[in-house]
Amino acid sequence: MADKNQQIAQGIYDHVGGMNNVNKIVHCMTRVRMEIRDYSLVDIEGLKKVPGVMGVVEDDTLQVVVGPGTVNKVAQYMVDMAGVALGETLPSQASVSGRTAVEEKAAQTKAAVKQKNQKPWSKALKAIANIFVPLIPAFVGAGIIGGVASILKNLMAAGQLSGDMWVNIATVCGIIQSGVFTYLVIYVGINSAREFGASPSLGGVIGGVTTLAGMSPDAPLTNIFTGQPLAAGQGGVIGVIIAVYLMSLIEKRLHKVIPESVDIIVTPVITLLIMGLATIFLIMPLAGFISNGLVGGINWVLNVGGAFSGFVLGAAFLPMVMFGLHQILTPIHLQMIESGGSTLLLPILAMAGAGQVGAAIALWVKCYRNKSLVELIKGALPVGILGIGEPLIYGVTLPLGRPFITACIGGGIGGAVIGLFGNVGATSIGPSGVALIPLIANGHWLNYIIGLLAGYAGGFVMTYLFGTTKEMQIGEA
Repeated sequence: MADKNQQIAQGIYDHVGGMNNVNKIVHCMTRVRMEIRDYSLVDIEGLKKVPGVMGVVEDDTLQVVVGPGTVNKVAQYMVDMAGVALGETLPSQASVSGRTAVEEKAAQTKAAVKQKNQKPWSKALKAIANIFVPLIPAFVGAGIIGGVASILKNLMAAGQLSGDMWVNIATVCGIIQSGVFTYLVIYVGINSAREFGASPSLGGVIGGVTTLAGMSPDAPLTNIFTGQPLAAGQGGVIGVIIAVYLMSLIEKRLHKVIPESVDIIVTPVITLLIMGLATIFLIMPLAGFISNGLVGGINWVLNVGGAFSGFVLGAAFLPMVMFGLHQILTPIHLQMIESGGSTLLLPILAMAGAGQVGAAIALWVKCYRNKSLVELIKGALPVGILGIGEPLIYGVTLPLGRPFITACIGGGIGGAVIGLFGNVGATSIGPSGVALIPLIANGHWLNYIIGLLAGYAGGFVMTYLFGTTKEMQIGEA
C-alpha cells in the first residue's frame, strides 16, 4: 500500500490534469511548485480536498502547500513517477492539440501580465522571499543549536557553569551555527543569482567578495571616498542582493554579445571582474558611509537618553541587522563594558528581536488560515525567542512588508521601557532574547524581562491591529 506522501503526490497529479500537464516540479520549504501546461485541466477545488494538502496558491507557478518535512518527499515522489529530477522538464505527449496550445499560450500571457502589473515593492518583497525562504531550514536548525550555545556561554560568563565539558559543547554548537551565519552572504549570493536569472556560482563568488577573504590585514584595501580601510561584511546581505542583481544584468548582456565558442570563458571573467570591483570599491564603501552615519546617530541618541533613546534604538536595530550594519556596534559594546562593566546598549537593541517575536505571534493568531505562513512561524519562532532573529526577519516579516514595520515599532516599545528603567546593562556581548538574561548586570534581570514582555506585547498589538492584510490572512500574499 502506498504511503501517505505517495498518496498526496498521486492526488496532486490527479487534480492538475495528470503528469502530462506538468512541465516542471520544484519545491520550497512548504510548497510543491509546478509549471502547468494547460490550466483549464486543473481542478483547484478538488486539489484543495486532497488529504494532506493545506492550501493552493495560484501565481506564476501552481503552488500546493503540504508543509515542511512533507514537501520534499511529495515532490520527490512526483518527479520519480515522471522519471526526471527536480527542476527538469517532464516528458509530454508528442502532439499537442491546437486548442491546448492556444490555452497554454493564454495561461502564459495571463501570468506575464500579472507579473508586469505587480507594484515595484511587491516584486522586491517577493524576490527577497524567494531568496531567503529556501534558507529557512538552515536558519532554524543552526539557529536553535546556536541559541543553545549562546545560553551555555552566557551561563559560563555569569559563573553559573564551568568545566571543559561545557566549553567543548558550546564550542561545537557554535561551529555548527557559524556554518550558516558566517557564510550567509555566499548562500544569499547563490539564491539571488537564481532569482535574477544569473549563474548561481557567480552569485556565490560576489557574496564571498564582501568577506574580503583574500585581503591581508597588514595591507588592507581602502575606501576610495574616505581613505579608511575597508571592513569585511560592509553592505550585509542587502548589499549582496543589489550587487548580484547588477551582476545578472551584465552577465545576460554578455551572453548576447560574446560568441558561443568563448562564452563560457570570457563571460564569467568579465562579469566577475566588473562586479567584483564595483562591489569592493562602490557598494561596500557606500555601506560604510551609511554605517558611519548610523554610528553618529546612535551616539547622539545615547546622549539624549531615556525612553526616547530606547524607542529609537529598539526600532532602528532591525533595519541595521538587515543591512549587516549591526556589527559596527561591537566596538561600542566593548568600550562600554571596559569603562563601566556593562553595555547599556545591548539590552535595548535586544528588544528588536522581542518585537519580531510579538509580530510573529500576532500573524499566527490572525492569519491562522494561511497554513504555509503558520508553518514558517512555527519553525522560526523558537529560534527568535532564543535571540536568533534572521529566520523571522527574512522568512516571515520582511517578505510580507507591513509586519516588518510593526515589528520594528514593537521593538521600539520594548526599548522605551528599558530606557525608562535605565541602568539595564549586559556584562558581555551575545545574542538577545531570553538567552541574554544570565548576562544582565547588577541584578536588573527583572527589568530586562519586563522590557522583553513589553516588546512582545508591542509587536503583537501593532501587528494584530495594523500589520496584516486580507491576502495574508487567507494565504494569497
